[in-house]
Amino acid sequence: MPTRARTIFLLAVCFSAMAASPPEHSAGEQESGVDLRALAALEPVDIHTHVAKGDPAFYAMLDRLHMHILDILLVDDHDAYRKELNSQRQDAQRMIRERHGYAVLCTSFDPFQFNNPDFAMLTMRGLNQDFSHGAIAVKIWKNIGMELRDQNGRYVLSDDPKLEPIYRDISRHNRTLIAHQAEPDEAWRALNPNGLDYSYYKEHPVWYMYAKPEAPKKQQILAARDHVVAQNPKLRVVGAHLGSMEDDLRGLAERLDRYPNFAVDTAARVIHLVVMPSDKVRAFILKYQERIIYGTDLGFAKDEAAPDVINEWQDQYARDWRYFATRDIFEYEGHKTGGLGLPPEVIRKLYHDNAVHWFPGILTPHNSE
Repeated sequence: MPTRARTIFLLAVCFSAMAASPPEHSAGEQESGVDLRALAALEPVDIHTHVAKGDPAFYAMLDRLHMHILDILLVDDHDAYRKELNSQRQDAQRMIRERHGYAVLCTSFDPFQFNNPDFAMLTMRGLNQDFSHGAIAVKIWKNIGMELRDQNGRYVLSDDPKLEPIYRDISRHNRTLIAHQAEPDEAWRALNPNGLDYSYYKEHPVWYMYAKPEAPKKQQILAARDHVVAQNPKLRVVGAHLGSMEDDLRGLAERLDRYPNFAVDTAARVIHLVVMPSDKVRAFILKYQERIIYGTDLGFAKDEAAPDVINEWQDQYARDWRYFATRDIFEYEGHKTGGLGLPPEVIRKLYHDNAVHWFPGILTPHNSE
């Protein structure tokens, strides 16, 4: 039996066995009521995390799940820790060394240097140095398009010509670009206390674009991202958070059909799928099963306690697994839903194969160049 077919067969057997007899659980799994042995058997990958520090108990939790993580850096001028990259990079590299191959770096650059005449050259120099130390991807964040302005006061979009040499350089190094461009539709609408993201925009008004009528509209930001994808057909681009099209699967499908070098992750947006008709979501995932990559947006901040973080991560992994892999009827963040029960071969793509394809080096980091 070919290796791939044998893997699918074994996963199917594992799923059936789990349904037939309740297993013993670790402490974290008892709390969630979900057995995650089938998840661990996949050597799963979470391609969207933000880990600022490590801890032996935290690592032990990841080890139990065989969870590989991509640790993402970004520059956020509204966050004291994320205002500059050096300390983030040092913390990430320390954690990655301690994880012994189970964690890899996604680096970034400081967009607020944009008006420096040597911006592109200095940015590429910094990225190339990170590539030489094993970084496999680069993140551009929502401040491009939603905050950053040029020297004339105009908002900078992701397809600005000054950014194009950077994209070409990322492609030449065979790295992947993670693009968090725009936000959920709610950011451009009047506040709705019943909205899925209401609490976020109440706590982070800087990203509430409804109050900034002079700022680019969501359609402009996504069009600029699409232009980047089209202009760089050899560059792998992963749209973070379902490509910020979490409420528009039809529009997302159009992009996936149009751009073969474009994929998306699920980070922090599963709840948006949960509130949609499950048959519609299931059909979408089945059709684009090679273009959707599992991610969470989970973090471990400097001021957080390990037990709290461990519980949060375990609960998130258990909830998501229950949604994607089972047919359970349960509550996901207060919303009653039915699990999608995706086939084992699709589950493997979601949690493992797609990450390996879209992020070369995710399991075996790039050697120094």
